[in-house]
Amino acid sequence: MRRIVRAGALELLGASGIARPAVAGPWRSLISRTPQVAAASADGVSRRSRSTSMQGYSELARERSKTVTSFYNQSAIDVSAEKASVRLTPATMLYSGKSPDGSHILSSAKYLHKELPVRIAHRIKGFRSLPFIIGCNPTILQVHELYIRAYHMLSDFPVITDHEMEARYSKLVQQLLDDHKDVVTMLAEGFRECRKHIQDEALIRNFLDTTLTSRLGIRMLATHHLTLHEDNPDFVGIICRRLSPKKIIEKWVDFARRLCEHQYGGSPRVRINGHVAARFPFIPLPLDYILPELLKNAMRATMESHLDTPYNVPDLVVTIANNDTDFVIRISDRGGGIAHSILDKVLDYHFSTAEQSAQDPRMSNFFDTITNSGPQSGPMHGFGFGLPTSRAYAEYLGGSLALQSMQGIGTDVYLRLRHLDGKGESFRI
Repeated sequence: MRRIVRAGALELLGASGIARPAVAGPWRSLISRTPQVAAASADGVSRRSRSTSMQGYSELARERSKTVTSFYNQSAIDVSAEKASVRLTPATMLYSGKSPDGSHILSSAKYLHKELPVRIAHRIKGFRSLPFIIGCNPTILQVHELYIRAYHMLSDFPVITDHEMEARYSKLVQQLLDDHKDVVTMLAEGFRECRKHIQDEALIRNFLDTTLTSRLGIRMLATHHLTLHEDNPDFVGIICRRLSPKKIIEKWVDFARRLCEHQYGGSPRVRINGHVAARFPFIPLPLDYILPELLKNAMRATMESHLDTPYNVPDLVVTIANNDTDFVIRISDRGGGIAHSILDKVLDYHFSTAEQSAQDPRMSNFFDTITNSGPQSGPMHGFGFGLPTSRAYAEYLGGSLALQSMQGIGTDVYLRLRHLDGKGESFRI
């Protein structure tokens, strides 16, 4: 009786489509006529069903295993990750000059061809070192995948022997720069999503410092190579021969004030003083990341502390100090200063005063707008990434970023950067 019930159950399974081919047609009459035959048939169907099911499960397991091992079992990446990167001084990049026959471009491409896979392999190794639950976050995993893809695309590119190959390589480098433009924002989102799982703050800070500064270095080297093709007498690649700190500050002041006026109908005036006539060789690219961040923070503090008098707010003062070793840009605001209770946290990742200001509807999304339109290519306000990233960049460039707060009055931010060809050892990219 039990066998007949089992056979009947198989007919129901067949009706639902799981084992339909095995019980269709003549098999139905055999099941109804002979319980023994039915049982034997049922056992065969059951074995085949289990076999098919196990086969499907095995294929799925193999596919999952392949996906996981693609992150960890890649001998080429392991080998590259053990190599040391060859970091160049900006002075070397500057004084290598330009050759009439374009051989400097070929030399640059050959250097990148060897160097970029090594640096990207270092970053992949960094992602592997993250705590498992953080490394498995989908957004962080997506960045990890971007680096793996970039590694294979760059390392699979053939040896560069002529200008035609170099042109193809430059196209690939530009494509990868475009593909990775949102990496900082993606990392900010990913770490915010798994914030509750972060137990070792120092480990995460070290990972982010290393990853973001390495990314800056890679982008500077790649952009330097691409801009070597341009005929600009004021530049050698990304290095401006006679950079004016005053002019680059004015550019980002105009940008921030324009957005501020659009939001509030007014904005703080900015006075620039000090060594305003200073000019020296430097790389504008990192300043294009750091200065908008510092200026927007100063403007935000000023506007927040004077919401009732938006047309009568204190000026921001930017002071430039230049010497033989380095130069300093000080940004002073009268935005009330930073509370003592949070002063030691503002340079840490994922700490932001933005959430507090968002409680006032008059603040709206002003600084989301600023950073969405800026060189960061993504929203930074609210992630708590702006100041710590600026600090990491400054330190990578051989300098520093420091804050002095007078609570109740305002804040002074000191950005100190080392000269490319000044006294003392230069930083390396």
